[in-house]
Formats: sequence, C-alpha cells, structure tokens
Amino acid sequence: MNKLELGKSGLQVSEISLGCMRMDQLSKQDANRVIENALELEIDMFDHADIYGGGKSEEIFADAINMNPSIREKMVIQTKCGIRDGFFDFSKEHILSSVEGSLRRLNTDYIDILLLHRPDTLVEPEEVAEAFDELKRSGKVRHFGVSNHNPTQIDLLKKNVDQELVANQLQLSMMFTPMIDAGLNVNMEHDPAIVRDGGILDYSRLHDMTIQPWSPFQHGFFDGVFVDNEQFPILNEKLQEYADAKGVTKTTIAIAWILRHPARMQPIVGTMNPGRLQEIAKASDVKLTREEWYDLYRVAGNKLP
Repeated sequence: MNKLELGKSGLQVSEISLGCMRMDQLSKQDANRVIENALELEIDMFDHADIYGGGKSEEIFADAINMNPSIREKMVIQTKCGIRDGFFDFSKEHILSSVEGSLRRLNTDYIDILLLHRPDTLVEPEEVAEAFDELKRSGKVRHFGVSNHNPTQIDLLKKNVDQELVANQLQLSMMFTPMIDAGLNVNMEHDPAIVRDGGILDYSRLHDMTIQPWSPFQHGFFDGVFVDNEQFPILNEKLQEYADAKGVTKTTIAIAWILRHPARMQPIVGTMNPGRLQEIAKASDVKLTREEWYDLYRVAGNKLP
C-alpha cells in the first residue's frame, strides 16, 4: 500500500482509508475481521464520525480490537463532528463535547485528525479557534480539517484558526465529478461549466490540503453503486476491459481512477466486506495512463469541450 502525507501534517498514511460508518451493523467478531484485514492490507487510517450509528460505530470499532496502546499506535484515527439532529453546530461547547464522546467511545487518549463535518452557516470562527486551541494544547486532537467545505468557508475558518487544515472530505466518483467538470469546461455555456464548489480542486492543490473522496462507487447522491449496475452497461464493459488487462477487478479500477489524479487524493471506502477491501487495496499498485483515465471519464457519461 502506497503512502501519502496528509496535507501538511507530516503524517504518512495509507493512500486508501477505511470508512467506518456501517460498522455499527457488525458483530464484534465481524468488525474485528474487517479491521484486522485492513491492517494486513496496510490500510492504517480509519475514518469515523460522532453520528455514525449514533456513536455505536466508534464503540464497536474499539471493542472489536480490544483497544489498547500497542494496537492504537498501529493506526491513524480520524473522526468528525458538527452534525446534530436537525441542525449543524460548530460551537466551542459542541466541538469539545463531541471530542470527549469520541475519545470515550474509541477508548483512546487522542484523535489523530478531527474534521468539521458539514458547514455550519452560524459558525463563529473565533469559537472554532478556541476549541481547536484547547484540543491541541491538551493533546486530545493532533490535527484538524474539514468536510464538504468550499474554499471561502475554509478561508473564513483560517481567519482565526492557527492550526493547518490538512484535509477536506468531498464527494467524488467516476460518475460524480462536478469538481473536475468545471475545470475542464471553463467559459462554456452548459451545465458542466458551473462552478458549484468554488474551485475546491485547484484550491486544495494550491494549499496542500488532501481531498478525501467519499462514496467513490456511487452515482449521484446515494443513488446506488455504478459497478455491476445494469443501468450502466457501457461503463461496466470498459471497466471490465481495463480490469482484465491489468489482472484486477472493476472495483479496483474505479479506485485506481481516483488515485491517478495528481491531487494525491485519499479515497474513503466504506465496505465492510474483507474480500471487497482486498480488491480495493490493489488499486494502490495500478497506474492508469492519461489516455485510460480520460477514456473512463468519457465513458462514465462526461463530455470533453
């Protein structure tokens, strides 16, 4: 498994991260199998959030591996906060309370990376800065970032926050590409030219923030996976063609497509199937050519200007 530096953090992490949103649906034994399999594949980063399973996903994760210092040092744990029932909350009080809850559920003394989950329009950057300072000073959180934020929202936080914001989780897959489309259709009068995210792809590269694509197999917003989906026969034929040529599976190619981008993204994959995770991990060793990357982009339904 190849490594990458997460933003400017100095942390060297696996270029694929395991998302633990669905871990609350597993037994302790099955969760242990998933985590141990990930570590054997050299996937050492695990992504959580305080809302996943109402906190149960974090609990099962820690319980499944009998969390202790020797196990903890083998992994990088990221969690998120800010989504509450019916509203978003970046208040100092909630950030600190959320971290305390995650530390307790994960049975650990520190979080490697804390992300602000979705933008809070009522955010007061001064409060976020106070919370981050306290968490950093106490050693409870080592690095910070955001999720689903655009450049202006990030800059607003940076007005007061002293810590580097090392990562930003954003939706991206071969069939959900608005951050890429806009950059290819500059000055065009059609829908793909619309900049919906403030130019977050180029902003992230300019500021050394790692993009963490979520739902890398989805088409649309949780509309289902595109791999082996009969709605997309031409795409799946092309995926199979490249998979056969490279001795891997279509799932592998779908992740290799994301890893090929020079932005050095880190996909968050949420499979709880050890076999599927093995297919995904092989993407770290698959290098698509420029021609292959654009071929898949077009076959996924995108047009070049």
